[in-house]
Amino acid sequence: MNAKRLAVILLLNLVGAALFLSWYLPGNHGPWFGIDKSIFFWFNQHMATSHAFAFALAIANFRGFDAVSLLAMGLLYWSFWRRESPEGRRRMLAIGICMLLTAVILNQLGHLLPVQHSSPTLFFDNVWRVSELTGIPAKDASKDSFPGDHGMMLIIFACFMLRYFGIRAFLVALLIAVLFSLPRIMAGAHWFTDVAVGSLSVVLVGMSWWLITPASDLLVNWLYRTLPGKYKPGKTR
Repeated sequence: MNAKRLAVILLLNLVGAALFLSWYLPGNHGPWFGIDKSIFFWFNQHMATSHAFAFALAIANFRGFDAVSLLAMGLLYWSFWRRESPEGRRRMLAIGICMLLTAVILNQLGHLLPVQHSSPTLFFDNVWRVSELTGIPAKDASKDSFPGDHGMMLIIFACFMLRYFGIRAFLVALLIAVLFSLPRIMAGAHWFTDVAVGSLSVVLVGMSWWLITPASDLLVNWLYRTLPGKYKPGKTR
């Protein structure tokens, strides 16, 4: 690994650590709490005055709706898959498996942070819950919302798209991440900082060491060589 890459990794780690500490160290999370509170109550008041908004928010936070975010990511991935050769598709399968393993492991590591707090719908008294307003069993609360799992998975996907498919793929994936992270925040299942601080700081630190170093390539190449199926390197077709 050259000095330039190491400098980028250390810079991303510094940004990630500074982001987390700017929230973690100040009493009552400093100015972040005011931002969190303002965002939560703005959406909480609007869902109470607009049934259509509350209904749309309930649908977007229904567990089954997660399939829509998976579909969006899958369509972006498929847009590259369909243009690949059989060997290229085998490599994309290896990248996909590497991505899933990374997301699971990094999510578990993220929850080792010395933080545990409830979502704003459980933190504040006398607030509206979208599930109660609509009768739809939407996810609008969490006893341990930091860091945001859903947001972290989406950001990890965006990072992989940048590393293996380029800046345009990253920008589309980033748009997907923003669009599908917002409903949890809008419904109060997560604080804004669960994603903007928690998920992002973990990803900045963890993914920099994983994607900028040869580490992810080593796993992808190993999977490419060892996965069963057609077009395995060295296998007679």
